[in-house]
Amino acid sequence: MTTAEGYTIGEPSWCPGCGNFGIIQALKKALEEMGKKPHEVLLIGGIGQAAKLPHYLKGNVLNGVHGRTPPNAIGAKVANQELTVIVTTGDGCTYAEGGNHFLHAIRRNVDITLIVHNNQVYGLTRGQASPTSDPGFVTRVQTHGAFSARFHALAAALSMGGTFIARSFSGDQEHLSRMIQEAVKHKGFSLLEVLQPCVSFNRVNTFAWYKKRIYDVETGGNYDPGNGAQAFEKAMEWGERIPIGVVYRAEKPTFEERIPALKKGPLVKQPAPDKSVLHLLMEEFF
Repeated sequence: MTTAEGYTIGEPSWCPGCGNFGIIQALKKALEEMGKKPHEVLLIGGIGQAAKLPHYLKGNVLNGVHGRTPPNAIGAKVANQELTVIVTTGDGCTYAEGGNHFLHAIRRNVDITLIVHNNQVYGLTRGQASPTSDPGFVTRVQTHGAFSARFHALAAALSMGGTFIARSFSGDQEHLSRMIQEAVKHKGFSLLEVLQPCVSFNRVNTFAWYKKRIYDVETGGNYDPGNGAQAFEKAMEWGERIPIGVVYRAEKPTFEERIPALKKGPLVKQPAPDKSVLHLLMEEFF
């Protein structure tokens, strides 16, 4: 069994106090408690501070380009369904540059986990507004405040037929570790948005700001994550109260289950195709 510290490699270069530290600790804890070995996991990152996370963990690691991590994850999972595929990326990378990939990955319902570090700002490129910045948020670029409406990612995921939609907070490692485990164990596409303060470029949405507002939807025991209408209401709730926990969960056939060739097992373990058949196929293109 690999312990949480057994996944550690290198020293993170994030700013002291960055919310990413809480995420990486919660992820290591989750992998340990699930009994995942490093060679069984593929960690994928794109560009940004969040995308650096795989570099500090033992395991298979792949870096994609800005916003294009979902296609990398889908390709890897289709080739080898036995891999546990986890993407760690930021709100700008995912919801802006990678917006189309984000939406269509949800629609396909491939069995991968997307962990989005949401600090409501672009951290690597020094603090401009991101799609999740609140209107009026002042930055070095948006000196008069952000004008665009806030992107509600959980609501967008729900509208695309997402089968697992959740949110957590990097300041609560126990809750976050549990959410990661539930996301990974879910059969299908899992979106886990993590509220993650940026201590360098976002002095508004701080740890204290979040702690004053967040609440777990499971508190009270009256919330039904299978109720789509109720889930949409929670997904749009933002401001004085911010819900965390499993907002929506449903069981649907995965992409892999709907493809006949993939029912035979991982492509990497299937016999190589007859070369003569491939030759005939190629001739059709000439």
